[in-house]
Amino acid sequence: MKKLGFGLMRLPTSDKNNAADVDLEELKRMVDLFLEKGFTYFDTAWMYNAFASEGAAKAALVDRYPRDRFTLATKLHAGFFNSLEDRDKVFNAQLEKTGAGYFDYYLLHGIEAGMLEKYEKFDCFTWLLEKKAQGLVKHAGFSFHDTPELLDEILTKHPEMEFVQLQINYLDWESEWIQSRGCYEVATKHGKPVIVMEPVKGGSLAKVPADVEKLFAAHDPKMSVPSWAIRFAASLPNVMVVLSGMSNLAQMEDNLSYMRSFRPLDDAERAAVHAAREALNGVKSIPCTGCHYCTEGCPQKIPIPEIFAARNEQLVWGLLERGAGDYASVTAGAGRASDCVACGQCEGVCPQKLGVIEYLKDCVKAFE
Repeated sequence: MKKLGFGLMRLPTSDKNNAADVDLEELKRMVDLFLEKGFTYFDTAWMYNAFASEGAAKAALVDRYPRDRFTLATKLHAGFFNSLEDRDKVFNAQLEKTGAGYFDYYLLHGIEAGMLEKYEKFDCFTWLLEKKAQGLVKHAGFSFHDTPELLDEILTKHPEMEFVQLQINYLDWESEWIQSRGCYEVATKHGKPVIVMEPVKGGSLAKVPADVEKLFAAHDPKMSVPSWAIRFAASLPNVMVVLSGMSNLAQMEDNLSYMRSFRPLDDAERAAVHAAREALNGVKSIPCTGCHYCTEGCPQKIPIPEIFAARNEQLVWGLLERGAGDYASVTAGAGRASDCVACGQCEGVCPQKLGVIEYLKDCVKAFE
């Protein structure tokens, strides 16, 4: 399998304010090019693109290509079942939405300490193996957002899991919150291949401060900024595939240009990435990846990732007026930062463990 996967989480949309309004014609062009260049791995989930991703996968991929031309992964998230029967309702709906007949890879989604109890209570690990025995799932695994210690406990208890999906990027490699290195090393110790998510950290490693951009350009001016992040993750020996949440054809073309004939980082390139990490760690910013897990349950309908992106325009780039303009645009007809009631729902589901409430208070001061 080639090491680049198509993450169907940030799909192109016809309306930038409506994640469910997927631009299917653009997506079809992306799917066609991806397969044409020999790549096969597609990753979706129940709630991606405001619950439209799995249906988009059917329209752009499954309905247009033979089943043996591609590999499809999807997931069961703890937020969408509350009984043994609910697990099958979600799974059967996913089969219908995708039209795939079976899933090559199926994951228990976003396991962390708060969710693990629910997955265990409803015996989801055994349930997933039953789906595999029925031929409805080819490979069983889970995605994970917590400590290396908890990952070690899960893999010790559930050695039947075949792979782990982890957040790995060069900025989070030594992060005390994400602990990419520690989790990667635990998965490797247990002999479980790793699928990488968030290699470009929600796009934040595609648009870096000017001094970091110059650092990369000094090593190879032909390589794009995000290429360094993708190649860092793909260079790890135990990584099976790196998911890139490509949102347009240009991003697809860039990723394919260096991943079609993938070359791991050499020593000098690894040193450049290390220098970039050190420089970025000195930049004040909000480390949001734009996954939108926080927005589905927000009672005030606050577009939290978009607000944080506007604030980062100011913090990272010093673009005060542009950040303010972006804030006005994304909050038009939606909740504002000051509408937050501090219910904590967002912080409970944030894979990055962000202090969302405090960050929103900072955005109130900056924008309102």
